[in-house]
Amino acid sequence: MSTTPRVVIIGAGIVGANLADELTERGWTEVTVLDQGPLPLTGGSTSHAPGVVFQTSPSKTMTEFATYTVEKFNSIEVDGDRCFNQVGGLEIATTPERLADLHRKHGWATSWGVPSEVVGPERCAELHPLLDRERVFGGLHTPTDGLAKSPRAVAALIRRAEARGAVFRGSTRVTEVLQHNGRVAGVRTDGGEEIAADVVVSCAGFWGKAVGELVGMKVPLLPLAHQFARTGQISELVGRNDEQTEASLPALRHQDRDLYFREYHDCLGIGSYAHRPMPAQLSELPEVAGDDVGEAAMPSMLPFTEEDFAASWEHSKELLPSLRNAKIESGFNGVFSFTPDGGPLVGESPDVAGFWVAEAVWVTHSAGVARAVAQLLVNGRSETELHGCDVNRFDEIETADAYVDETSQQNFVEIYDVRHPLQPRFSPRELRVSPFHARQKELGAFFLESHAWERPHWYEANARLVQELPTEWQPPSRDAWSAMFHSPIAAAEAWKTRTAVALYDMTSLKRVEVSGPGAVAFLQRLTTGKMDKSVGSVTYALILDEAGGVRSDVTVARLDEQLFQVGANSNLDVDHFLREAPDDGSVQIRDITGGTCCIGVWGPLARDLVQPLSRDDFSHEALKYFRLKHAHIAGVPVTAMRLSYVGELGWEIYTSAECGQRLWDALWGAGQPLGVIAAGRAAFNSLRLEKGYRSWGSDMTTEHNPYEAGLGFALSKKKTDYVGYDAVAGLSADTITRRLSCLTIDDGRSVVLGSEPVFVDGEPAGYVTSAAFGHTIGKPIAYAWLPASATPGTSVEIQYFDRKVRATVAVEPLVDPEMTRIRR
Repeated sequence: MSTTPRVVIIGAGIVGANLADELTERGWTEVTVLDQGPLPLTGGSTSHAPGVVFQTSPSKTMTEFATYTVEKFNSIEVDGDRCFNQVGGLEIATTPERLADLHRKHGWATSWGVPSEVVGPERCAELHPLLDRERVFGGLHTPTDGLAKSPRAVAALIRRAEARGAVFRGSTRVTEVLQHNGRVAGVRTDGGEEIAADVVVSCAGFWGKAVGELVGMKVPLLPLAHQFARTGQISELVGRNDEQTEASLPALRHQDRDLYFREYHDCLGIGSYAHRPMPAQLSELPEVAGDDVGEAAMPSMLPFTEEDFAASWEHSKELLPSLRNAKIESGFNGVFSFTPDGGPLVGESPDVAGFWVAEAVWVTHSAGVARAVAQLLVNGRSETELHGCDVNRFDEIETADAYVDETSQQNFVEIYDVRHPLQPRFSPRELRVSPFHARQKELGAFFLESHAWERPHWYEANARLVQELPTEWQPPSRDAWSAMFHSPIAAAEAWKTRTAVALYDMTSLKRVEVSGPGAVAFLQRLTTGKMDKSVGSVTYALILDEAGGVRSDVTVARLDEQLFQVGANSNLDVDHFLREAPDDGSVQIRDITGGTCCIGVWGPLARDLVQPLSRDDFSHEALKYFRLKHAHIAGVPVTAMRLSYVGELGWEIYTSAECGQRLWDALWGAGQPLGVIAAGRAAFNSLRLEKGYRSWGSDMTTEHNPYEAGLGFALSKKKTDYVGYDAVAGLSADTITRRLSCLTIDDGRSVVLGSEPVFVDGEPAGYVTSAAFGHTIGKPIAYAWLPASATPGTSVEIQYFDRKVRATVAVEPLVDPEMTRIRR
């Protein structure tokens, strides 16, 4: 008799079928898959998906998902018929800007290990003879991309999972998720049947929001319709493909016109994102009886709106002249899911244990996501890093219906746009602002946004300082790409931080209050630092997973015997703390970010600014580095923490949101004789890289252990009882085979932006994580994952668009390695 958990999967589409296969492969055989539609063609997005698989993405995680999907689908078949046709993928450029972007995408492919090459117009026409080569500047050819036969793959996966013990049932709708003591206990179907379960996973696609509502969980996705048309016969395709092959030309993307193309024997399928967003209401989807669901009729296929496709048809004929003698034979508006940031939704409900979701997953990533969820369920950890996919990554405001609707539709509109890595969303804005926002606008702040927070990147009020910069601080001119969302004002703000004093708005950084009689033991178990220190201590520590991967890095401040403030990275940390809190009520967790604010006051004149405003002692002796004190500044009650993320003397000064503007005004007014400025995140990022300070989520994740990330110092030698200790106990800086390395760019001016591949001895060996111009040292800086053998002094190359930039592995930190500036 099996002792594995009982699992119910809601949804038998490409994700649910893959998950059943992955779970049963791992020995979890008590798996029941339910779908409201008939099997195997259920009527969801999988049933009509064109199956075009382009693997490469700016996200390493999403690319890994896609690569695994290709590998898996390539290995399965149904009665000798393949589930994947590896015809390759060709993305073409009809503008110089798109060609440059394809070079950038080629860099991503190289970074993530996907074979690809940028080819000229002649080669594009050889690969896809229907192209008008005169319109093509070049293309990106990825030979391992191709076409997934989604319904066939589902049939193959069902057959394999059933052979291992899984049960699939169609025409069975789940009407209730049963619960007991905060855990799922099973489901109830529309037939009144109860099916017991220890785990319920929603793989319901665009119905996922409705399934989440069964347990009161907000699933932030929006169903949107996407146009797909099929032409009649095209003479140039006649005889190219037999009945079994179906397609031999590479899948084609014409992103300058928001189009993609794939063969169907002697016809073409055309997908378009060029139309207006078309949100689909679940209550308004066509009613299709179970026996009537088929390739021509299903709930996820809405009527084709020819007027929305008219311009796309003209653009298609311009690119592919063969279409000028063809007609559109059929089309539909197919419904699928979009999310506020374009990523999938994976993870467990924060409120109902055992209820999981795997939603907003396209065919391209389906097997990869299913493998990750299976690994989470069976092993407690995914091999692929998931922070950008976790359903709990959003703050509450980001799950509001209005926010989800607007941002998801905007993601649809921009899906094929050339997007800069710093490009913010332009709406909705000013949803979350710090108490200093009005003053920042008066200073001409240029805001970017993150998790709906407005964050100043630089201040136009400091433009006059650019002319005052000493020669050695003058920034070089930038190429057009790295100059976007950047200003030379950042150099002036970095200069003033290093030579005078600056105010930084740190309000948007997540703050979590941990309190109660069990708080010390709780933090002692979850972090790598020693937590039973004296009141007033501040500790930098890591949160690891069981395998020793870096789940997060935090600063933990002991405010009182049973009260701590944790400087965290995101809502994922809050979610983790809430899940790990003991059931006895001895620990309380509270997100206090919105009710508090923080100003970073940093620079050699920081003490000259702050001390005259307070009767409390801010001397080095009274408030040492990594200590805190409760004090008053200009009558405002504050908590001052002697920390510095920019490598200069100063404090993070916290107060309640209601007192924030008063604190800013007092510091600003008193600082005028000292030349105080407000400084933004562009300068901040440059200064923190000069000090070698890591940024979790970009520089390191659960993929990396502390020694690889250069954070072995954060593991306390005085404790062994923290999560992940056993996994890292035998490691050291001498045992690692890869390392997060500091690079300086040799030409002194080429500024890369992140995710570019790095070559050692001419071979791809790693990729850039963070980068900026180092204004203090007068050189661009890049941090990159490289083999540990690439020691300081090693010469490397970074691929930046279509050229390679030479760089050198450097000893870090690049500025003030003795830490004298911070500790004075």
